[in-house]
Amino acid sequence: MATEEPAVSVWTRPQRRRDQPALSRAQIVTAALELLDSAGLDALSMRTLGARLGAGATSLYRHVANKDELLELVVDEVYGEIEVPAVQHGDWRRAVTTCAESARAVLLRHAWIASVLGQTGLSYLGPNVMRLNEQMLALFETAGFSLAEADPALSAVMAYVIGTATTEAAWLTTVDRSGRSEQECIDQLRSALTEATKPYPRLHTLATGENDGAEKARGDGFHYGLDRMLDGLATRLARR
Repeated sequence: MATEEPAVSVWTRPQRRRDQPALSRAQIVTAALELLDSAGLDALSMRTLGARLGAGATSLYRHVANKDELLELVVDEVYGEIEVPAVQHGDWRRAVTTCAESARAVLLRHAWIASVLGQTGLSYLGPNVMRLNEQMLALFETAGFSLAEADPALSAVMAYVIGTATTEAAWLTTVDRSGRSEQECIDQLRSALTEATKPYPRLHTLATGENDGAEKARGDGFHYGLDRMLDGLATRLARR
C-alpha cells in the first residue's frame, strides 16, 4: 500500500543551515519583489534574480528549492502589507472596510500577484497570511459572529476583494502596456462602446452617461459591492 507523501512547502520544510550565508532569505525576497513589481512575473527566474543580487542561482537554492517556493515567500511578504485595524466603539463594518481597502490597494500595487494567487502551493501557510486571517477572524468575533461563522464571512469578503482587485489589476496592466493614461484608454474606447450599445437601450444609456473619471468609477464600484456584502452580513448578525 502506497504511503501518502506529506505536502511540501517552504513554510514546513526546515531551512537549510549554512555558516555566514552570502544572502539572507529577506534579501532574496526583497529583490524578487522589486523585480516582480518592475518587470512582471515573466521576468522572474532564479538565474535572473541571482544576477540581480550579484550571486549565482546556487546561492538562492540554499533558501528555496525552486521558483514556486520563492513565490510562496514573496506572496506572504505582500500579504504583510495589508492593514487590519482594531474595532473602534463596536464599528466592525468600518474595520472590515479599512482592511478590504488596504487589501485592494496592496493587490493593485503588486499587479502581478493576481496571476499567481491560488497557484503558489501552500503559500497560505506563511506567517503574514496566518496573522491576517487570525486578526480578521477576531474582528468578526468581536462583531458578534461565532468562530464557525466568522470563517465563511471572512472568506466571502476576501473572495470579493481579490476577485475585484484581480479584474482591476488586469485592466491596469493593459493600460500600462498601452503607454496611455487610464482615462485616455477609456476615452478611446468610448466611441466604439457607444456605437456597439445602440441596439441595447440600457447599456447605451450607461455608456453615454456622465463620466466622473475612470479611477473614481473603479473605486465607487468596489465600495458599492463591498457595502452590499457588509449589508448582508449585518442583516445576518441582527438575526442571531
